[in-house]
Amino acid sequence: MSESKKLHRSMTEKKIFGVCGGFAEYFDVDVTIMRIIFLILLFCAGGGLLAYLICALVMPEQ
Repeated sequence: MSESKKLHRSMTEKKIFGVCGGFAEYFDVDVTIMRIIFLILLFCAGGGLLAYLICALVMPEQ
């Protein structure tokens, strides 16, 4: 039986709110890659900060 994945904020891989750590655990990638993606979104599209804050408010803790 497979375990269902749930998106949540990480309590172990967290710098500020644990959003990048939660996405990294969900997509099974390194947390550094997710942080780089959010930084690229922040500087290129300008939506990275807004997306991070929304996720921090909406995503449940681990």
